Amino acid sequence: MGAQNPSAPTRPQSADTADKPPSRAHSHPGRRPGPRAFGVTHENTRHTSRFTVIGNHLAQHPELSLIAIALAVHIQSLPSNALVDIKTLATRFPEGRTRIAAGLRELEAHGYLRRERERTPSGRMITRTVSCNQPGASRHHAPTRTPPPEPPPPPPQPKPQPAVQPEAAAEAEAAGVPGAATDTETHRPRGKRKPHPLPPVPRPPCHSPTMLERATAFLCGLRRHDPRLMLSACDTAHLAPGVVAWMQYDVPLSAVRAALTSDLPPEDDLRRPAALLAHRLTALLPPPPPVRAPADLSPQRHPLHNCDGCDRAFRAPESGLCGDCRAATTHP
Repeated sequence: MGAQNPSAPTRPQSADTADKPPSRAHSHPGRRPGPRAFGVTHENTRHTSRFTVIGNHLAQHPELSLIAIALAVHIQSLPSNALVDIKTLATRFPEGRTRIAAGLRELEAHGYLRRERERTPSGRMITRTVSCNQPGASRHHAPTRTPPPEPPPPPPQPKPQPAVQPEAAAEAEAAGVPGAATDTETHRPRGKRKPHPLPPVPRPPCHSPTMLERATAFLCGLRRHDPRLMLSACDTAHLAPGVVAWMQYDVPLSAVRAALTSDLPPEDDLRRPAALLAHRLTALLPPPPPVRAPADLSPQRHPLHNCDGCDRAFRAPESGLCGDCRAATTHP
């Protein structure tokens, strides 16, 4: 086809098409308008910094409202540990708390947001917000990481010379010296194994530093009743919350001491005193105290009566004489 001659005279418009808008004046029945007749035209420039990748499943979501989509885009563009609660977002945007809360519920219902309740080590409950750019893919399709290569085995070390002669070890074992029997090759006590972790102890719902200090001082003082109950700092820190749980059940420390130190096993059988105390703190924990109704602190007001002697009004449970008349009758 030849190119259109730009110098050719234009065709005169008819009276019918002159009054129509340009988009309809040159349209033909059955033919779709050109690319610039309707819709949006994009002028895209490639971002090189400060940008966020948003999926079309979110930007063109068929069920989410415009506020929910905008909130999701804003939250995904924030750095980690940024505040995204309703109060902070309402301060940042003019939509108000009601509309922002509704948008967050939409995102939570469609999987773009998760709000999880967690308890801090101090016992306080907090809400942790998790933003998901692809709902369902972060948990089930997480990329697998290739394990790092194992380091090469260390070179063999020469065997050390035995520090205890076999004859001396045999004599010590025959004499009954504990821990004297050793392995001549490894020089480790026979039967020595890695100690097991201590049993768990009751955890109080909340405790103050003062109660924890009292529980620690109480555990440190158990060695005065039995020298075998000498506890390390690690064992004391593990057992202290269990003692606080007893204290919160209104159990005096004297009763806790009696429960922990009575009927101890013989000296040869008490190998791990911290494990025994942890077991007793859990197994002998008493039930919580009953809930007591608050006492009525309001003063009782008796009804008014007229004195039978002086006809003066006074308050008393029953009618009769007032205080002055009773005193005059008793001491004429």
